[in-house]
Amino acid sequence: MRNLLVLCIVLLALPAAQGADVAEQQASALFDSHWQWRLAHQPEFATSIGDHRFDAALSDTSLQASRAAAAHHAEMLAQARALDREQLGAPAQLSLQLFIHDEEQALQAAAFYPYTVQPLTAYAGIHVTLPQMVAEMPFATETDYRNYVARLAALPQYVNGLIAQLRAAASSGWTTPKTVMAPVPAMLRQLRESAIDGPLGQPFRQIPASIDKPVREELRAAGMSALRTQALPALQTLEDFVRTEYLSAARDSIAASALPGGQAYYAFLVAANTGTDMSPAAVHALGLQEVERLKGEMSAAVARTGFSGSFAQFAVFANSDPRLFASSPEALLDRYRRLVARGAAGLPKLFATVPAHALTVKAAPALGAEERGAAWYDAGSAQRPAAFVVNTSRLNTRPLWETEALALHEGVPGHHLQVWLARSNSALPAFRRNAWYVGYGEGWGLYAESLGAELGFYRDAFSAFGQLNSALFRAARLVVDTGIHAMGWSRQQGLDYLNANTANSPADNAIEIDRYIAWPGQALGYTVGALKIRALRDKAQAALGEKFDVRAFHGAILDQGPLPLDVLEQQVDLWLEKERSKAVATPPSAPASGSASALVPAAAHGGASAPALQAPPPPEH
Repeated sequence: MRNLLVLCIVLLALPAAQGADVAEQQASALFDSHWQWRLAHQPEFATSIGDHRFDAALSDTSLQASRAAAAHHAEMLAQARALDREQLGAPAQLSLQLFIHDEEQALQAAAFYPYTVQPLTAYAGIHVTLPQMVAEMPFATETDYRNYVARLAALPQYVNGLIAQLRAAASSGWTTPKTVMAPVPAMLRQLRESAIDGPLGQPFRQIPASIDKPVREELRAAGMSALRTQALPALQTLEDFVRTEYLSAARDSIAASALPGGQAYYAFLVAANTGTDMSPAAVHALGLQEVERLKGEMSAAVARTGFSGSFAQFAVFANSDPRLFASSPEALLDRYRRLVARGAAGLPKLFATVPAHALTVKAAPALGAEERGAAWYDAGSAQRPAAFVVNTSRLNTRPLWETEALALHEGVPGHHLQVWLARSNSALPAFRRNAWYVGYGEGWGLYAESLGAELGFYRDAFSAFGQLNSALFRAARLVVDTGIHAMGWSRQQGLDYLNANTANSPADNAIEIDRYIAWPGQALGYTVGALKIRALRDKAQAALGEKFDVRAFHGAILDQGPLPLDVLEQQVDLWLEKERSKAVATPPSAPASGSASALVPAAAHGGASAPALQAPPPPEH
């Protein structure tokens, strides 16, 4: 009788179990279908993450392709909403929530403007992506070279699509500001004139000997022919178009709110880049508040260096004294290598899982380097190691006092740890392993800077100042970005604000202002995200008291891959409930310890030396 009862229970449960299995399979198939579509339609992105099935192709830049993409997103969203969410387990429910979020956001963007809003600026476009794509391609086999030749041959069609995009924008009012388009013809010319002897031609100068000599010669000839007859004329066509036709149509205004429906569009960008429902006005107010809070700590930070002048005087000194700068590119690279290694050695104090391989530190390519920031992260792929990329151009604008914070932000425990954990998590669908949400990603990078004191960094007074200035600079971005795009600020107003409220050099601030004009809303994610992560940590510490484990908390932030900030908060709250319910908690980790290499003590205002003092606890971001 008992066995019969058990059998009946199993039979009654079977349809539900089968339904759950079917729902999970349907969700997985939907996620994979869209992922494969994305790789095929964004072949440069596929190359960047190590999927080389599409290395012979370039993205379709035609207007028709943009409309087809919007139709695809609508179909994906309809299929996702039709899935029975209640039949899914918690991990698949979260994946579905994120999938729907992403598709809804793509359709919201297309509703404002159906094509690429700014396909070409001084900060983004073919002059940036083409050399980058070449650096990400493999060049080991004959097939690799055939793929590259095919991509070069596809450039004329790609450029024709860009021109169609730009003409459509000119006829509809969705034009790019002149200030960030004016440098583009010279950038295209530089790429074209350096193509043969520069990064575009380099693969054909270094064909490996493992390829038979006759084939090498044929590949070299085909490649140079494709460069001269396809790529260079296409780049010339685009350069001429921008110079003679588009620049006159580009707008004099700089605000995103000046576009058709621009106020709603900028509000959308604020939400998309912060992962919150904050209005531009609320973000602006938050920025002003944070700037004032951090400036209140600046006087003490300057005093710890031994400098006795004003903040403005210190900013001039910190950006000009030669002892605060590397003497050579190799010296700067060597410093970053030591910092990255030291950060990696301290990771087990704060994280349960750490990257298995050391992060490569390398110099940035010379082409275009003068218009880029001090350093950035290249996530690499299975075939190409991840790298911390150091900009060794304009050494007189790369102060050593910013290096510790940058190493933590771009390296470990910043972007490298974050991206490595996501991409190595095979339990996540591919779209989640490779996702990027600005508030989460850049928020984590800025939060990672604040972990420096726990890892033994910022013991030097100048580096402690550099970390504080980094936080202040990101807070000032909230004020300037919203000021420009929602409140009618001029470019000069934004520049004046950065110069008055940060220790960055005026030349770097000018580059930053143009970046915000070209990329509205992106700069808002850093401070908003860091503040959210810090608030979640404070909440967890207050709730768990002595049972709080910082390594477990960081796992709750990172182990599920990238998340919009509102979703991150939901997931951390679920984790916190589980932690509260545990009868026995893991003891907290031992406090961090370690030594830091000091900067060269600099002469203080008035002739005194600047001592290297122990940094205070990092500010709560």
